[in-house]
Amino acid sequence: MEIDIREYLAPLRKWWWMIAVTTFVAAIASFFATRQQVPVYRSYTRLAIGNYLESTDVSNNDFSTTRQLATAYVEIANQPGFSRDAALALGLDALPRDIDIRQVNDTNFVDITVTDTDPVRSMAVAAELARQLSLRTPTGQDSGDQEFVAGLLADYQAKIEDTQDQIATKEEEIGELISARDISVATGELNTLENNLQNLTQRYTELLSLTQEGATNSVQIVDPATEGTLVNSNSIISVITAAGIGFVLSASAAYLLEYLDDTIKTPDQVMKLGNLPTLAGIAHINSDDDSKLITISDPRSPTSEAYRVLRTAIQFSVVDKTNSILLMTSGVPSEGKSTTAGNLAVVLAQAGNNVLVIDGDLRRPSQHNVFKLPNKRGVTSLLLKLNVDDSDIEIRNLVEDTIQPTQVDGLQIMTCGPVPPNPSEMLGSAKMRRLLDVLDKQFDFVIVDSPPVLSVTDAAVLGALAGITLIVVRANKSRKDEFKQVIERLVDVNSHLAGVVLNSLKSGSEGHNFYYYYKDPYYTYGDEPDKDSGEPKSKLRKRFLRGQEAVQS
Repeated sequence: MEIDIREYLAPLRKWWWMIAVTTFVAAIASFFATRQQVPVYRSYTRLAIGNYLESTDVSNNDFSTTRQLATAYVEIANQPGFSRDAALALGLDALPRDIDIRQVNDTNFVDITVTDTDPVRSMAVAAELARQLSLRTPTGQDSGDQEFVAGLLADYQAKIEDTQDQIATKEEEIGELISARDISVATGELNTLENNLQNLTQRYTELLSLTQEGATNSVQIVDPATEGTLVNSNSIISVITAAGIGFVLSASAAYLLEYLDDTIKTPDQVMKLGNLPTLAGIAHINSDDDSKLITISDPRSPTSEAYRVLRTAIQFSVVDKTNSILLMTSGVPSEGKSTTAGNLAVVLAQAGNNVLVIDGDLRRPSQHNVFKLPNKRGVTSLLLKLNVDDSDIEIRNLVEDTIQPTQVDGLQIMTCGPVPPNPSEMLGSAKMRRLLDVLDKQFDFVIVDSPPVLSVTDAAVLGALAGITLIVVRANKSRKDEFKQVIERLVDVNSHLAGVVLNSLKSGSEGHNFYYYYKDPYYTYGDEPDKDSGEPKSKLRKRFLRGQEAVQS
């Protein structure tokens, strides 16, 4: 299956303005929001649990113990009572909300980060939190006991040094003795001194573990807190991030809107849904115009040229058909089939064909309004007078009395006439079949403007009689499911489907750009002066329409 990248990018091209506006608004909003933010400052300190960094003999047990202690101290530091003690020590009602105390990657290091609007206060809070954590250790109390322990350590250190001197002296004395008895006595005294040294060293080590310098369960400040530094607001990154989010959201909204929109927009969709070609794309005609027959009022416009493209396609379609009856229909009302039928009839007649337009919508006729003709007589009045056994000449005489000429040579109209109570029965009658047979022989093209397929059964009845059927689809309005139903109903009656007219294409749409390669002056001239007369084109057009009405009257 071939993937068409353009089809996936179509929603972005269609909704580019929404995406651009959303992205721009998000970026601007983010920019002003970051400008309005109060500057904040961040202070940081790092603590180490234990003193193995200063020790020359570190065991695996030391590493494991200090990591476990770091985890425990972090839990303590994140308790509400810990923050209250720090706030009380600083004389604050409460600490800043943005405080982060965490263990660093399962090590014995603990990081304390404080973010505040005051740089000095952030530093003071970080330092106080470190002090409060140190006070939670066994060696953290500043009391007389610590001074007493320090004195004992000094005494033991002096005794150790004195004992070491005595041992050195005794070893020299033993080296000078000759008598075995004296050597034995001196050796015993040396052993006693060594035992005393061992006992003194053990007691010194035990006392040292109770101090900050020697305890495993201690807190050391590795990186002291400094005055808080301004936190980089990263305004540019924030703006870019906001713009990116806006783009993603708006692009997602564009795809969602396209997914929810089940209308037909392009010829590719027509082909995929109904396996039918799009014979022509017709631009949107302003509903405020006095006339829908643009092929008469502005024959040089691109829209008129589009009807000529449709004419060519129809001429090729009827080459192999048994009759030239062309049924013009649509799925639902207001899709432009009557306007399309009228303009197609005009360009067919302008090409030298003898063309008849029949208003087959016996419920809501409109061709008399399109061509501005009376509707006193028409299809219904003719069928009442017609007999199936009448000869072709007799039927042609009835036709000549019923049809009305137009300002276009070779184009005649058979309006609906009085609206009957039984339209479906009249259209499906043998009289209607007989009438169409005669008209097929009399005219080069007979265009039947029928009711919508999904509204009533009239179109299906006429579809079985017509040589070819043309479906009018209004871009951005006709539903995909409705279009499928139209195809199914017409296929059920063996209607010969020639293709689709994609009607009411708006400038800038994908379908419009597919068919129109240059600017359409019919929709854009406004009061632009005409090249020949210098008068505004809008005035020229109104003058033309008044002349057209005068001819018709």
